[in-house]
This record gives sequence, structure tokens and C-alpha cells, in this order.
Amino acid sequence: MTRLILGSASPRRLDLLAQIGVVPDDVRPPEIDEDPKPAELPRAYNIRIAAEKAAVVEAAPDDIVLCADTTVALGRRILGKPGDADEAAAFLRMMSGRRHRVITTVAVKRGDQLWTRPVESRVKMKTLSDNEISGYLATGDWQGKAGGYAIQGPAGAFIPWISGSFTAIVGLPVHETANLLQAAGYPLWRP
Repeated sequence: MTRLILGSASPRRLDLLAQIGVVPDDVRPPEIDEDPKPAELPRAYNIRIAAEKAAVVEAAPDDIVLCADTTVALGRRILGKPGDADEAAAFLRMMSGRRHRVITTVAVKRGDQLWTRPVESRVKMKTLSDNEISGYLATGDWQGKAGGYAIQGPAGAFIPWISGSFTAIVGLPVHETANLLQAAGYPLWRP
């Protein structure tokens, strides 16, 4: 029997998988160095990190491993998970009143085969006041979030416009994930 292993500690990814009726058999968050390489562009970085996560998750040859990585990019700059509230505030100020990209790459591994699919969405953040930034930071919702915010949380009030996949911005594009799982032989919509 083929088992599905989710290589992620994100409760949001579990929720998004549940939307399409997928419950992993095991959850094994990988530990890798997520620092960008010198001059690495956001899309290439995102694909590399998702693939590296899938590569390090231990699995039996017939198991299917599902990993993903979400990157927030402002131009060529990668806005990772802020280390503290000051860095989160700096990220929010940079994105304030501007559009940025959110790239989520899904990586699915089965045996020696690896499928990756990057999904890029564009997001507009309204111009933020200092009070809005400090109020948002006080919620703690910025912690552990690429770019220092989560669209599905309180920061959703800052986002008047998106172009692309909402679920990819949250952290797992369900359409592309379903397609990759089926390509790897995982039966969706089981009775």
C-alpha cells in the first residue's frame, strides 16, 4: 500500500490537503538550510528549496513524499521568515502600497522520480500606517510566515487585490498539488 508522507510542519498545508480529501499517513517536517545562495533569484530559490525538502524526507521506495515551499519576493529580493518583530515590520514597510509576488513550489517524490510545480501569484498590499503595522505585529501572526504575514489571517485586511492562486499564497496550491499527486499514482477521491 502506497503511503503519503507530508514533509511540512505547517498546519495550513494539512488543512488545504483536507479540502481535497487527502490525509497524509505521516508528517515528517524536513530540516534543511533555507538560506538563499548569493545572487539566487526568488523563483529558482523556491524550486530548489522545495526539491531539497522532498529529497531529505526519509521514505520507503513506494511512498509518496509531498513537500512545498512558499517564498515572498519583492522584485529580486527574497523576503523569508522574519527573525523578529523588527524584521517583520521592515518587510511590511517594504511591501506597503506595492505589489509583490508569492511563489509556492510543490514537490512530489516517489522513488527516484521528482515532480516540481512552481505557482506564482501577485499580491497588492495597501499602504500601511505605523498603527496598522504595530497592531498587526502585536497579534504574533507574522511569526514563521514568509514575508512576515499570512493572507488567511488578520493581514488579509491589508490585501485588496490578488492575481493567481489564493491557496498557493496560503502555502499549497491545491489544484497543482492534486495533479502532482495523481501523476505520482496517489488515488484522489477514494470512495
